Amino acid sequence: MALNRALRRRRRPARRHHSRSAAMATGVLFTGLLTTPVQAQHGTGAGATPGAPIGTVARTVGDARFEPGPCPKTPEPIAALDKARCGTLTVPENRTKPNSRKITLGVAIVPAASGTPKPDPIVWLAGGPGDDAVGEAKMAVDGGLNRDRDVILMSQRGTYSADPELTCRNIDEFNARATGLVNDAPSTERLHVDATRACRERLAGRGADLSAYNDTESAADYADLRAALGVDQWNVFGISYGTHLALIYMRQHPQGLRSVGIDGILPPSKAGSALTWSSAKQGFDGLFKACAQDPACNRRYPNLSATFERLVRELEAKPVTTTVTVPGVQKPVKVVLDGGALVNWLTSATHVAEGVPRSLDELAHGKPQRIARQWAGGKFSPQAIGRVAHGLVYGVFCSEWTPYETQAQALRGGQDAYPSFPRSVQAQAPQLTFLRPDCDAWNVPAAPRSIRDATRSDIPTLALSGSFDAQTGADNGPYVARTLSRAKVVTVPYEPHVVFATSKCAQEITASFFDNPAAPNTACLAHLEPPEFEIGP
Repeated sequence: MALNRALRRRRRPARRHHSRSAAMATGVLFTGLLTTPVQAQHGTGAGATPGAPIGTVARTVGDARFEPGPCPKTPEPIAALDKARCGTLTVPENRTKPNSRKITLGVAIVPAASGTPKPDPIVWLAGGPGDDAVGEAKMAVDGGLNRDRDVILMSQRGTYSADPELTCRNIDEFNARATGLVNDAPSTERLHVDATRACRERLAGRGADLSAYNDTESAADYADLRAALGVDQWNVFGISYGTHLALIYMRQHPQGLRSVGIDGILPPSKAGSALTWSSAKQGFDGLFKACAQDPACNRRYPNLSATFERLVRELEAKPVTTTVTVPGVQKPVKVVLDGGALVNWLTSATHVAEGVPRSLDELAHGKPQRIARQWAGGKFSPQAIGRVAHGLVYGVFCSEWTPYETQAQALRGGQDAYPSFPRSVQAQAPQLTFLRPDCDAWNVPAAPRSIRDATRSDIPTLALSGSFDAQTGADNGPYVARTLSRAKVVTVPYEPHVVFATSKCAQEITASFFDNPAAPNTACLAHLEPPEFEIGP
């Protein structure tokens, strides 16, 4: 249910000004005590040891303590972390309770590639909610974020390399099996909520205070990290859900923030089911428009939007069942495609936009295997099993979103976006299927209403979006910029969710922003070209 799960992004032709990296936003690194590069002698701040690189000195500030040490655990190694300096930040689990137990968060600091790095590092806020920032080090390095600044990655509370980690493998395994069930059937809902309830009982039984896994506590963790590392001033770069956290962090702890970059923007003041419907419509329309403007694509796949809407209606009335072979799974996998499944598939498939028109055409002509293989492949992927912190997922959604969006408002979002869809599809927002009953089972208190306030700030901000983004629509950029007096809004054409991961141009704009937050260089936008859509027989 987290917002940043997507099909693996394909590498794009170099002529389109894209990066070589197409990393997924869930990554991995390895455990081990790593050496400190000699050149990284910078980053001293208030209370820091003069000349000591960031992350090499133990320090206590208030209730928080940083300790240098081994790098955080991860499923597989990440070469980008070979020279990282690592350790842990220890903080209270619940700052509202005087005798709260302590939790530890993994920290990795990737040194700047430059021999003369800038003194203000960049801290990376991961997607999700529920992804581990340390595992996204490859994306940061492949995008050149550490060109002349250290990049700091901390496992957000509850995530894979934190202690405690609030992952729930049973939910991931059910989500994989659910590709063989009718997506929005009442029977599927019951099983989904059962998995959520079992997850909650297991985590609570281990002593986790589930009410403490939210953006207010996480923002305070980052404020504590800056102080405990002795950094006077740093920059923030958040992707996907990390933009939601970044905007709250800016509002609650603005001290020491030089600039903020947000990519794939999720405004806390609007987050919820209705917004995900709006975002899906924007991303789908952007892709369909690009096909319509391409003579070969339009000739072979005319009226693609109408085809998609018709398929949703037909599949919801009469789901299609097939079997496919999925990498890593020995037996053939049963896949049921109904209208809701098709909507959710396309939300992720904008990451492989070149093949979408052909895939929809094949489905319309009785060949569902291509879509079914992608839909099941993403759910059965090793990266989708046992790595997402569902305790943080529901902690955010169920305290900050569902209390402030009624069921009627959520349904209206689907009706406004796609009036022609059956009500059963409209009632389940893409990426957030069964959110409300899941939150009833999760049973955490609502956050203060102020969590939904718009962030008002004069901190220089880069608001990045992609025109194919069906997860956090491009119009979220201008929306948040209304109350950010020094914001620069950039929409990168033909790109999906999290443009930094797929677009060399977006990476160049980001680098120029951190060099000069007042005037990022966006000249590369003029040279971007639309995708080369696959044309089937």
